[in-house]
Amino acid sequence: MTLRHAVLGLLATAPGSGYDLLKRFETAMSSVWTATQSQLYGELGKLESADLIKVSAEGPRGRKEYAITDAGREELRKWLLEERPPAARRNEMLLRVYFLGEVTPEEARGFLGRQGASAERLVEELAAIEASVDWDDSDLSLYGRLALEWGKRYAAMERDWAEWAAETIRARRG
Repeated sequence: MTLRHAVLGLLATAPGSGYDLLKRFETAMSSVWTATQSQLYGELGKLESADLIKVSAEGPRGRKEYAITDAGREELRKWLLEERPPAARRNEMLLRVYFLGEVTPEEARGFLGRQGASAERLVEELAAIEASVDWDDSDLSLYGRLALEWGKRYAAMERDWAEWAAETIRARRG
């Protein structure tokens, strides 16, 4: 997934300023894709230069509201339907797990405990997001909820796996 397509997708659902989009990234999309303010504003400039978005309104203090263009919708549609997403091949946490034999079993279990605790915090954060959203019958609610549910299940799986892995080390290494 690219920031380009994330921004196009957000603007396909509703026009917005850079600030509006940043807030959407921080709330509805926080478990899916992140972006810093500088990344987002840089991408907005690139998308506008490529005629994939346009300024639809200007407000006080130079505030610009952006809307997706027909070319932007076509780019988003192509990305959604024609391009196969690349398989994730890198996972830094699992790379560390692979080499945990280089530390003591206690340290390895501590690492896994921290991973499990982090995953549990994510489960709680996502549950709070789910409770705070005013879900309706819109496509954004339907598909946003599907993505949120994936995040909840993935985080719960990671939490459960970390507990299992720590117990496996305890049982085999003491």
